[in-house]
Amino acid sequence: MLERGSKPGWKRVKFGELAENVNDRVDDPRSAGVDRYVGLEHLDADNLKLRRWGAPTDVEATKLRFRIGDIIFGRRRAYQRKLAVADFNGICSAHAMVLRERPGVIVPGFLPFLMQSDVFMRRAVAISVGSLSPTINWTSLREEIFVLPPPSEQQRMCELLNSTSQAADAATDLAVSASLLARSWLKEEFARISHSHPTVVADVVLDRLTVGIVVKPANWYVTPPAGVPALRSLNVLPNRLVLDELVHISDAGHTENRKSELRPGDVAIVRTGRPGDAVVIPDGVGRLNCIDLIIARPSDRLLPSYLSAFLNSSAGRSQFLAGSAGTAQQHFNVSAFRKLRIPLPRLEEQRAVVDTAAGFESAAASAKARAASIRQIHELTLAKFGEM
Repeated sequence: MLERGSKPGWKRVKFGELAENVNDRVDDPRSAGVDRYVGLEHLDADNLKLRRWGAPTDVEATKLRFRIGDIIFGRRRAYQRKLAVADFNGICSAHAMVLRERPGVIVPGFLPFLMQSDVFMRRAVAISVGSLSPTINWTSLREEIFVLPPPSEQQRMCELLNSTSQAADAATDLAVSASLLARSWLKEEFARISHSHPTVVADVVLDRLTVGIVVKPANWYVTPPAGVPALRSLNVLPNRLVLDELVHISDAGHTENRKSELRPGDVAIVRTGRPGDAVVIPDGVGRLNCIDLIIARPSDRLLPSYLSAFLNSSAGRSQFLAGSAGTAQQHFNVSAFRKLRIPLPRLEEQRAVVDTAAGFESAAASAKARAASIRQIHELTLAKFGEM
């Protein structure tokens, strides 16, 4: 908000006039009398809703108590834009700030939206102190001056922002529910198939099984767009290929490592860190190699998409966890993959499984897209704070 305050009914106020800093310290989280703990890791950027939390028994040292309606604001690294409105009582990290609207000074519910705005966030970053973990002090924040519109304008903006926020949250919840439903359905479906159809070891239904470049892959790196793109584990998520942060290897490196060349229909599987995450290489990707991934090419008895769905399901994941080695970072070997047991129905039934799962994921993707679209409207409305 511009600090002009010249419009009728507008006024300049210190932040400390709008909010109270609640410093109700809890030295022993286990005896706090609540069952939820909110850390900075539980706060989602640019989202006022709390969807995740931990337990007080998981943490030690002094925490802060909050109650329903309080604002939990991540005062450390404010540029991460983390704040939420509590809809339950609990305790939170002392690296957060618990704020409570002062009655009669600001329209109820307006303060969280003010704090979401770029105007507030830029100010918060500017007054943070420290280099490694810049942190906001209440003594500084309370003195910051903002220009408030009259209550009627606050109320109008509140209603609009509440509507967009709730609609976006509902779409996000729908996306989460659709994904959970897909996982739950696949778990039950693979359990049913395992009881009604034979299981086979992976080795007998694969035409090709190998591993990507594992010995000094960086020796082949070249600057994009030269060379050939190479997938790493960060590019492979469950049933999703992420083509960001691709490294490129030289043409000579690609030729030298033909065994790890990826072709459409191959299934690329993470073997280190997140063993079991799998995706089918689609048509039209062009030349592509990979680093430290398992490459499986199914025979004509096994659909690539079915294999990927199985590996990403809880049924496939449990076998990966059982066969993973390493404590600091889980690791799955090709030799263990050969022994993986896969339930094998007819191709028609495999295709039905894949199509049904894809329907769930399509619903989740549509809900995510709707949430993103609504949040754009929300952000455009928040931008009006800068016009005040």
